[in-house]
Amino acid sequence: MKSWRFHGTGQPLTLEEVDAPQAGPGEVVVDVKAAGLCHSDVGTLDDPAWMRSFPRIPMTLGHENAGVISEVGPGMDGWKVGDRVGLSPLMPDGDAIGYGAWDGGYGPKVRATEANLVRLPEELSFEMGAMATDAGLTSYHAVVTRGGAKEGMRVGVIGLGGLGYIGARIAALKGAEVYAADLNPAARELADEIGLARVAESITEFADKDLPLIVDFAGFGTTTAQAVETLGQFGTLVQVGLGRNESTVNTQTIVFKQLQILGSLSGTKEDLTELYELMRGGQLNPPINLISPDRIPEGLERLRKGGVVGRLVARYED
Repeated sequence: MKSWRFHGTGQPLTLEEVDAPQAGPGEVVVDVKAAGLCHSDVGTLDDPAWMRSFPRIPMTLGHENAGVISEVGPGMDGWKVGDRVGLSPLMPDGDAIGYGAWDGGYGPKVRATEANLVRLPEELSFEMGAMATDAGLTSYHAVVTRGGAKEGMRVGVIGLGGLGYIGARIAALKGAEVYAADLNPAARELADEIGLARVAESITEFADKDLPLIVDFAGFGTTTAQAVETLGQFGTLVQVGLGRNESTVNTQTIVFKQLQILGSLSGTKEDLTELYELMRGGQLNPPINLISPDRIPEGLERLRKGGVVGRLVARYED
């Protein structure tokens, strides 16, 4: 089978012939039907700091996957060939599909374990299922599991791209009053669709709202610093975005306001199960831009340039 292979930072992905995976004990093989493209893959291609996550190269990237089980290994009696699944990427040891030892969905087949498998409801398309496994899962985990967003809470969201759109919409569906910031005018035009109370270019425009929670899906350094300045007393910043690996923040503000800063990475299969249930009602329907797998490098270049509204998803033909 042909997969897009990663050979290291600063090098382009190359389409290569590789052996199809086989299901070992406690594993299944999933035929990938849809694979989402993520900004972290752009970071992997551009920033040497990401290389610590890749002790084995070459390998196949792609950590947002949904598909159909095509092979079941020993000890996986709860699953069968033909089951529709989404793949929560994280492994119990901290490794993940698309990283380390586990080739990802920028190829037509992947191995997965019980820790990854979540049943994909028939009501959801494979592309929606794939989008949810990272953009959706990460957003849900950050906003709800880590941030504790709930009905009546005032929530700030920075960035309305793939993750931020979903995170803001999840908060709104939970009954929160959501204030969002994005530099892209096209993204700000989605305010009514998402259910925002207000939207602006900078989160600092909501400093008078005494926000108890801000989730930064952008992470461009300045956005993190602005979130710290904007939070209300005893507020919480949940950091998700890694647009930059460093930020300079005002420590006096953190101390005097008694703020807490939490990191949030991916999520659990339980989060993904809850998210799929939320999506079944049709109220969480983020924009998806479909491409063919042969255009994955072109899609990553679009993400690098910025301005993509919603999520890019590569759809494999049946």
